[in-house]
Amino acid sequence: MEYFDWAAKQADTRPNKIAITDEASGQQFTYARLEQRSSQLAGYLAQQGVSKGDRVAILSRNSPHFFELEFACGKIGCIGVPLNWRLTVPELEYILGDCAPKVLIYDRLFAEQAQELQRRCDVDALLAIDFDDTDEYEAALEQNHNYAEEPLTLDDVAMVMYTSGTTGHPKGAMITHGMNFINCVNLGIPTRISPATVQLVVLPLFHTGGLNCYANPVLHAGGHIILMREFEPGAALRLLGDPKLGVTHFFAVPAPYQFMMQHPEFANTDLSRLEIAGVGGAPCAEAILAGWTERDVAMIQGWGMTETSPGGIGLDADDAARKIGSAGKPLMHTQIKIVDDAGDALQPGAVGELLIRGPNITPGYWNNPEATAKTFVGDWLKTGDAARMDDEGFVYIVDRWKDMYISGGENVYPAEIEDVLYQLPAIAEAAIIGVPDDRWGETGKAVLVLKPGQALEPDAVIAHCLANLAKFKVPASVEFIEALPRNATGKVLKRVLRERFVDASAPAIS
Repeated sequence: MEYFDWAAKQADTRPNKIAITDEASGQQFTYARLEQRSSQLAGYLAQQGVSKGDRVAILSRNSPHFFELEFACGKIGCIGVPLNWRLTVPELEYILGDCAPKVLIYDRLFAEQAQELQRRCDVDALLAIDFDDTDEYEAALEQNHNYAEEPLTLDDVAMVMYTSGTTGHPKGAMITHGMNFINCVNLGIPTRISPATVQLVVLPLFHTGGLNCYANPVLHAGGHIILMREFEPGAALRLLGDPKLGVTHFFAVPAPYQFMMQHPEFANTDLSRLEIAGVGGAPCAEAILAGWTERDVAMIQGWGMTETSPGGIGLDADDAARKIGSAGKPLMHTQIKIVDDAGDALQPGAVGELLIRGPNITPGYWNNPEATAKTFVGDWLKTGDAARMDDEGFVYIVDRWKDMYISGGENVYPAEIEDVLYQLPAIAEAAIIGVPDDRWGETGKAVLVLKPGQALEPDAVIAHCLANLAKFKVPASVEFIEALPRNATGKVLKRVLRERFVDASAPAIS
């Protein structure tokens, strides 16, 4: 099926309607202006030699530039790669080495990193965004370069979004134009998105939650998104309560809800205009759900992954109160099943691995056929999450099937951290487990065995991790023991470590 350009369509239908407000600068972008700027960026990229299938990366705090790049890619057929600005240069170097972008668009705040990445990864061109001054980006758009529109289908890749991998390196999930479209349908219906929708967007746009829950569905419907450069609880509450803005929709992982609920202005903020507040990305504590529900906010939970566009399962607002803790039911164009170790479907109530399929599912991982093959059973995506279904068909995410844990809404895979720890010569054995944390949901604990005669202080371990890993991946605590527990085949028994170091009264972590 042919791909249709949302920006161009909305510019034709409602040219003067506000599409995006950049809260930090106060700038507003109508649909006509968004279309014009996207076309100008497409022309600039074409002049740089970017063509169908080539990659263009962006390293920036939240801004309208993400959407300008997204729609520019749809015009000339190139592929956008949003980069997590929390990552270190070595981590970003791996990603850019894998996807080989021709152009890197970057926020001046990250100029040093961008220039080092260009040197290490041989990026053809850099394009700087300066939010406080006339910048290279604006100058590039003003040149009005011509370009030839590239006919695309819904099967063409629109974006590569990198997610942490269990092997220690991130994997680039390929996101097609069709996946983006289906996500607009899957999420737009239960969240009641329309041209009248006004959403406050606080999650980072390098993350599928920021980009697609529900920013892209809102733009697809002709609504209005308000972008915060970075989340701050007091500022977010002020924007949610501002009657002039009229915010109707909000989405976040549990941590921002918790931080806002703990803010002194929470009780005084007028939340009456908020029709939908979505929460996902990590299990949400019932205390948080109750705190917002008591303010008469319709809290709807859901489940998804980067690989599922991300909408996969959603809890309708009408069921939110009676099904607290459930992720809901499969979204419109989605099928799920829960299976045992043999791959056989389980009956309601039984816990197994969640599998999912549909037009919302990634075709695979960029440059990684081995990971793609391991992730699929036929056309079913193995999610790595343990789940159960009740007798009404509502799904409950019980635990993580693998060792991954979630800290502040970010997936953290122990293997990546363990690889970094093994760079320290004094360490003989290393294991990372997720442990409960009141602020972030979970944080990492490093359990280490030292080589004979070696000494190492916890602060040195943390400092090494800070130099080589994004902060959310850095262990919050360090324990030294004589030997890691292992099974007969040599596999570390992390369950035993959890029993030793995690309070038995705390919620279980896989």
